[in-house]
Amino acid sequence: MCVRQLSTAIPLSPDQLHDRFLTLLPRIEMHGRIYFRHLRGHKKADAIAEMVALAWQWFVRLMERDKDPSDFLTTFTTFLARAVNSGRRLAGKAKAKDVMNPATQRRHGFTVEPLPCSPAASHDRLYSMPHGQEMHDAFEERLQHNTVSPVPEQAAFRIDFPRWRRTRCYRDRRILDDLMAGHRTLDVSHRHGLSPARVSQLRREFHSDWERFTSVPTELVEGQVAA
Repeated sequence: MCVRQLSTAIPLSPDQLHDRFLTLLPRIEMHGRIYFRHLRGHKKADAIAEMVALAWQWFVRLMERDKDPSDFLTTFTTFLARAVNSGRRLAGKAKAKDVMNPATQRRHGFTVEPLPCSPAASHDRLYSMPHGQEMHDAFEERLQHNTVSPVPEQAAFRIDFPRWRRTRCYRDRRILDDLMAGHRTLDVSHRHGLSPARVSQLRREFHSDWERFTSVPTELVEGQVAA
């Protein structure tokens, strides 16, 4: 026959619980700063804040069961950090299909990052770091416009683009066709015997020339304003 000893501990008041939790808080936050040291800015602060909030919930539940987390603080903080890292939140767990969920990003092998304000890249950025050109090519591919355009713009493009394309030499037309087909800068450079930097330069040159070709003449704009 097993006899269970009943707890004779005196329940703590909310103020006493809060004061005891504050004694553990520095260790919890320090463990969070170490565990989430790979995060930057607000992401790190949010992770530590979620860890503190979850710690308070767990602390109260353990104290209600007469278990003091200070007796196993290292294990307590470790499980807290792992829970937050896996997507656990005080107000519920993040959705598994949410692309902003770090756990979902790790599970499917992708990241969410802000795009730079300009597609331009310096020479040092392209060639002073490994795969710099490839990373810039991937960035340019992300900025490609969609294929859904208003009908008047489609009609104007079908008229203007063949005319503008004929103004370029045979080699430029071949490079244009490859770029429009979605080939990467590195692949186009190998195909035409050019450097990746030259292909990127030609891309910008094509864009500027197209803008000049399709721009409205100043005389016509002034005439419309005068009318």
